[in-house]
Amino acid sequence: MNFAKENYKGFLMSLAIAVPSFFIGKMFPIIGGPVIAILAGMIITLFVKDKSPFAKGITFVSKKILQWAVILLGFGLNLSVVLQTGAQALPIIVSTISASLIIAFVLCRLLKIPGKTATLVGVGSSICGGSAIAATAPVISADDEEVAQAISVIFFFNVLAALIFPYFGTFIGFSQTDPNAFGIFAGTAVNDTSSVTACASTWDNLYGLGSATLDKAVTVKLTRTLAIIPITLCLALWNARKAKKSEGNGENAKNAFNLKKIFPFFILYFVLASLITTVATSVFGVNAAIFKPVKELSKFFIIWAMAAIGFNTNIVKLVKTGGKPLILGFCCWLGITAVSILMQIVLGLF
Repeated sequence: MNFAKENYKGFLMSLAIAVPSFFIGKMFPIIGGPVIAILAGMIITLFVKDKSPFAKGITFVSKKILQWAVILLGFGLNLSVVLQTGAQALPIIVSTISASLIIAFVLCRLLKIPGKTATLVGVGSSICGGSAIAATAPVISADDEEVAQAISVIFFFNVLAALIFPYFGTFIGFSQTDPNAFGIFAGTAVNDTSSVTACASTWDNLYGLGSATLDKAVTVKLTRTLAIIPITLCLALWNARKAKKSEGNGENAKNAFNLKKIFPFFILYFVLASLITTVATSVFGVNAAIFKPVKELSKFFIIWAMAAIGFNTNIVKLVKTGGKPLILGFCCWLGITAVSILMQIVLGLF
């Protein structure tokens, strides 16, 4: 009862932002509900003088609902299908992810960008945009402004990729009859699912390929999504090591270290959800469409969490500090694009 009293105002405020953002996002998929929600939250909060009645509920939504969203994302993954059809692109996926993370690490040091912001931008650029940021933020204890900063950067280059890449692909000579080359490029070089879909669909429409490019690109994109698991686990262990060192050596460090607090157990539930989908569809022949409502709920939960994060973010501060993260995002974007093309050339796919 106390939980409801303390949190309901924050729940209702974030829901009031999230619900229209969800539907507007469907009307404008190139932008997407999460970006609309976070921008709406940042604008609405400017007109709220006293945010204290909403604080606890907003915090709960931005942290816990975000984790539940990641868990529910697992129901959209049939691991056997993803691994089987995405194996061709696996070397490219590993290379692009590595390139983005290395660029993020180097520029974090050179430009003196806060480590958590750089991590979120690097992971978001290399894996799957908002979903990767949603999974990584709780693991590294990123605050709402850091999440908002990363989402804003990812959104900007998502839109650019969706608009530019189909024509860029024509310019550099991707096959206009075989969907594989551009499908792999879109699936590895564009970071968010909505923009991958928009980019691949445009290519299909330009060259009359039906949905062949889209099918390839989405499968490659889903394969990339699996990288959330090892990366978040590695980040959790890295943070655990840092936490242990910060407390010093000896008995105090042993007492201070708490694996349960640091380990991202919600990622294990994400894996479990993926396994349930895989077994149900591959072994028992359950129609994958049965999981569609859960996948939609996961998308809504991400939008709901982004609404809360936006409401908890100082947009003025975000704009003032946005230059360096934008440069970082641009460099990650260029690096991923170049490596994706180079690896296709090396593997003889382009």
